[in-house]
Amino acid sequence: MVFASGWAAGINAYATVLVLGLMGRFLDTGGVPEGFQRTDVLIVMAVLALVEFVADKIPLVDSIWDAPSTVVRPAAGALIGALAAGANGDLLTITLAAVGGVTALLSHVGKASIRLAVNTSPEPVSNVAASMAGDVGVVGISVLAVLFPLVAAAIAALLLVGMLALAWFLAVRVRRGWRLVRRRFGGDPATA
Repeated sequence: MVFASGWAAGINAYATVLVLGLMGRFLDTGGVPEGFQRTDVLIVMAVLALVEFVADKIPLVDSIWDAPSTVVRPAAGALIGALAAGANGDLLTITLAAVGGVTALLSHVGKASIRLAVNTSPEPVSNVAASMAGDVGVVGISVLAVLFPLVAAAIAALLLVGMLALAWFLAVRVRRGWRLVRRRFGGDPATA
């Protein structure tokens, strides 16, 4: 559950905590930290998830929003891991916090990199489609993390590898594109 939830938190930490909290509260599923199920936490997470949902659809706002999320998302992944372990300060807590935090950081880096490349596209369709794919992924993986943790972890691992590969592929293409633009318009290709 920690690995899959960490992946989801790296995409949208607020929606992940919201989905986990709602599942724990209303479906009485085990393994969801009780703090996530509190009414005040659910309300705050719902508001922040809504703000991120809207911000994520606007290309420039999305990239700006991703900057502070570089801290928030891995911290949320680590918190999920620590609370899932019982937050006793023992080796299990530290290990699961590290798994959640590192997984969230890697999925955030993949998401932010892909979205930065997509956001350079002049048409809004690809940005909204990428955002919606992330939204569906977060909800789906979060639900699976509670109900079928091993399946969720396997899917999250595949998504993580795919995201990082796509981010690398797009970064290479964007860099080549910038080199071509600089050559054509008088820039120094050696500095590209």
